[in-house]
Amino acid sequence: MLFESPVIVLLTSLVGALAVLAWRIRETQRPISPRGILLPPLGMSTGLGMFAVPAFRVPWTWGLAAFAAGALALAYPLIRSSKLRLVDGALMMQRSRVFLAILLGLAAIRIALRDYVGHVLPPRETASVFFLLAFGMIVRWRLWMYGRYRAIMREASTPAERG
Repeated sequence: MLFESPVIVLLTSLVGALAVLAWRIRETQRPISPRGILLPPLGMSTGLGMFAVPAFRVPWTWGLAAFAAGALALAYPLIRSSKLRLVDGALMMQRSRVFLAILLGLAAIRIALRDYVGHVLPPRETASVFFLLAFGMIVRWRLWMYGRYRAIMREASTPAERG
């Protein structure tokens, strides 16, 4: 099949990585909101519908392991390099070259692992495992951002309420 070609998979992964980079750069130019933080993982969750098709199903243990690897290992560098700052009453994501390098590094790791896993699993199961890996990473990172957003906004509003 055309969509199972290693070249197509690599090109799709690269286009996806570039799209995330462009989106990420744009995100640092606007104030962030709870909606902007939580919508990406909610939108991505629609991809779980792939598991309705038997060819995309993987054992629960594989799915949980992939989700956990994304949430515990791959989300950590994103969390560590994401800085939120209050600017004129609006919460902004601080642009960071380290963050961009981490995104590129994570994309490279995913591409390399996908090639390795692709030799072990059929293409559709490989797609499932890597979707769950990315989903775990995005969910944990965005939940952390939401928690930080709430904490910073709570701290910012506390002094005004006291006065």
